[in-house]
Amino acid sequence: MTPLNDDIDRGTPASKAERTVTLTVDGMTVEVPEGTSIMRAASMAGTAVPKLCATDSLNAFGSCRLCLVEIEGRAGTPASCTTPVAQGMVVRTQTERLKKLRRGVMELYISDHPLDCLTCAANGDCELQNMAGAVGLRDVRYGYAGDNHLADTKDQSNPYFTYDPAKCIVCSRCVRACEEVQGTFALTIGGRGFESRVSASANVPFLESECVSCGACVQACPTATLIEKTVADIGTPERSVQTTCGYCGVGCTFNAEMRGDEVVRMTPSKSGKANSGHSCIKGRFAWGYAQHRDRILKPMIRASIDAPWREVSWDEAIGHAASEFKRIQAKYGRNSVGGITSSRCTNEETFVVQKMVRAAFGNNNVDTCARVCHSPTGYGLKTTFGTSAGTQDFVSVEKADVIVVIGANPTDGHPVFASRMKRRLREGAKLIVIDPRRIDLVHMPHIDAAYHLALKPGTNVAVLTALAHVIVTEGLINQDFVRGRCEADAYAEWAAFVADPARSPEATEAATGVPAGLVRGAARLYASKGNSAIYYGLGVTEHSQGTTAVMCIANLAMATGNIGREGVGVNPLRGQNNVQGSCDMGSFPHELSGYRHISDAPTRALFEAAWGVALDDEPGLRIPNMLDAAVDGRFKGLYIQGEDIAQSDPDTKHVIGGLKAMECVVVQDLFLNETADFAHVFLPGSTFLEKDGTFTNAERRIQRVRKTMAPRNGLGDWEITLKLSEALGYAMPYKHPSEIMDEVARLTPTFAGVTYEKLDELGSIQWPCNAAAPEGTPVMHRAGFARGKGLFVLTEYVATEEKIGPRFPLLLTTGRILSQYNVGAQTRRTANTLWHTEDRLEIHPHDAEQRGIVDGSWVKLASRSGETSLRALITDRVAPGVVYTTFHHPNTQANVVTSEYSDWATNCPEYKVTAVQVAPSNGPTDWQREYGRHSEQSRRVAEPAE
Repeated sequence: MTPLNDDIDRGTPASKAERTVTLTVDGMTVEVPEGTSIMRAASMAGTAVPKLCATDSLNAFGSCRLCLVEIEGRAGTPASCTTPVAQGMVVRTQTERLKKLRRGVMELYISDHPLDCLTCAANGDCELQNMAGAVGLRDVRYGYAGDNHLADTKDQSNPYFTYDPAKCIVCSRCVRACEEVQGTFALTIGGRGFESRVSASANVPFLESECVSCGACVQACPTATLIEKTVADIGTPERSVQTTCGYCGVGCTFNAEMRGDEVVRMTPSKSGKANSGHSCIKGRFAWGYAQHRDRILKPMIRASIDAPWREVSWDEAIGHAASEFKRIQAKYGRNSVGGITSSRCTNEETFVVQKMVRAAFGNNNVDTCARVCHSPTGYGLKTTFGTSAGTQDFVSVEKADVIVVIGANPTDGHPVFASRMKRRLREGAKLIVIDPRRIDLVHMPHIDAAYHLALKPGTNVAVLTALAHVIVTEGLINQDFVRGRCEADAYAEWAAFVADPARSPEATEAATGVPAGLVRGAARLYASKGNSAIYYGLGVTEHSQGTTAVMCIANLAMATGNIGREGVGVNPLRGQNNVQGSCDMGSFPHELSGYRHISDAPTRALFEAAWGVALDDEPGLRIPNMLDAAVDGRFKGLYIQGEDIAQSDPDTKHVIGGLKAMECVVVQDLFLNETADFAHVFLPGSTFLEKDGTFTNAERRIQRVRKTMAPRNGLGDWEITLKLSEALGYAMPYKHPSEIMDEVARLTPTFAGVTYEKLDELGSIQWPCNAAAPEGTPVMHRAGFARGKGLFVLTEYVATEEKIGPRFPLLLTTGRILSQYNVGAQTRRTANTLWHTEDRLEIHPHDAEQRGIVDGSWVKLASRSGETSLRALITDRVAPGVVYTTFHHPNTQANVVTSEYSDWATNCPEYKVTAVQVAPSNGPTDWQREYGRHSEQSRRVAEPAE
């Protein structure tokens, strides 16, 4: 493969030195930063020094002895990868002596390597093969008569790649990638001398080892020792399309390497500013769902949710949906219908959905899945800072001295960013984890948290305010920052509020369960040890006080001056790939794009002039309000693009009740998901591999999504929405997604400078991007806050109404696991299920023993809202009194038990605190069996007419 220009491998990492030196390489003068290796300098001068153990994603190792060079005035032939440049140095990379030495080294490698190049999966894409040609090797004096490794057995246990020790040259690149890039330390070189082998964990098969299948080892391997099975099955790629991953909010850049219209492999791009050439198991390998047999490719309609589906043409499906929405509005009123946008779809696709709702439906009944995950982030940060987004870029963590992780599990939910964070922790940064559960980061190879505040679920605000109490009462405030950057009266009121002894760590210890000494130590560490950064997730936002907790975090950052520069900040880790973007595009019922309130007359006038319609000035219904109104008989039609609210939203029975009460539910998605069980029209969607557009990740980074193949369903998601809008009587004559972004830029100040041309030129842009910041804003609030002065907010702790008691004595909290994604619709249709075949209920040994529960047994999980059954996993990762589960498998129905309580400001559900009881069970509950029967019946497709 010919790499993209930014993906040229220069052998060793770039030096960060500011001083430069000048040297000569093969007669060419080159100026490079001090500390640069000779190998990299030669590459920058246009000379590729032969190499096998070196790659610029890893530190220099110097083991292959192929990159030898001669330096004028020095004896010997040093390795160019480990030798730094010097001022005036004269280097020769091609002499007769060097040629002879390199050929001798290559002969030794080839003498213990299968000569099956013509049938090898890496033929044409193998560095060993390339280097044999580069050094001019034409014959090998050593035969196979002696000992060799050619009969070693392949390890094919991993579903995505093969390990063939017969082809291993023991360069250690895979081992070093696992350590330096991924930080898992799952690989080692076992044995000595001739017996040296790459070994996974304690010499077990890869699938059984600690390997997390991130692909870093495969990426690093210079031979076919570690190689994707798809390359062997399909053949070597012939072209490459750069795009953005469709999974989590990290937003990794990938080169989709293609053969025809078939994806051969997804290779993480070094030019990707969010991932810097790294990946996780999902982005790297779990893209096969795009071709899965379950995928629906033709539109379908049915008369009722009990009838079988009937395949129809696009025109009939669109026409039927539009006529139903018109009928409903004529009968029940303009506000009886609405739409839900998708955080898995592009900015452009999301923008046209909210535009259709406002311009064609004539109301503001539009919402997005961010309602149930990060809506408190938007409200809390806009109130305190003036913007509804995180403050930093991901690379900022490399300058952090103290890292606080609260309510997030980065190694599972945001693994590529977690690898970057782990590198900084191994370099010496201190870690504070605030989480009810002992997440991996608390203790893992070469990382131990300085503090783990294992608080009781639902007490984030009490703990965060106690931290603030220590900072204020012990004089740890950054007075210069507060005086210069924050509202004085609000600060004074806040400081007096948190200094109250009732908010001290000692006073709140009984409620939070966190020893006061730990809280005091963590507060001192955060406030006084240099750059401190806070990273948080759904364990902060998905509470009845989610917005309050976000404000607590903002208060801490302002009080200590940890905002407005690299290495600090307030950083929400977004769950889905375009949660940030879907919010930016105006998906909330009270806001237009750029977080401007619908009641603001000048803003509304701007959109009315552009769209040619009058807009309602009253906020519309949120998702929970839509469902409530449906149960009450006032809301009858819903268009859902790419969301599965029947599985992902809380209080499942209430969600289903609302869906059943509607007369027209239109689902636009890849698969017949749980929500589609209650739909009347199904419009098949397209995958990220079939899209043109943009995603915006958790660091506000807008990135291009590029089509690698034509949509298998025949239409892009944006085109489907346009057809529906036109059928409703409002045409949107866009010819390409770039025209939608152009409109977003015209109407949205923070996107004013964004164009596809600029994105192609720069690779990505972090908003705000406008005249003041033409290439974007990696770090926000450097000189001042968007709202002017930062606002401290009082954060009174109010205990959740969800109480434990004799009937429900345990607290349930939920989260994600590395191999699965969200509701699992995509990852469950890949080999990732080998790592997570079912959701398990984690329960402490003490609680399990009290209830007679053994590991792996069925248990009933019951709450005031409902009950479900799943298998138990006995572990001390959760504290006594706390149980935990994931929600990736629909047959678990975890949200049957979650409550109706939600955040006071945004209605974000309180997923993380549910009072439950756990008892032994004989298997699935009656509810699960009934739901399963309904799903099976609902997914019937009628036989085509004769």
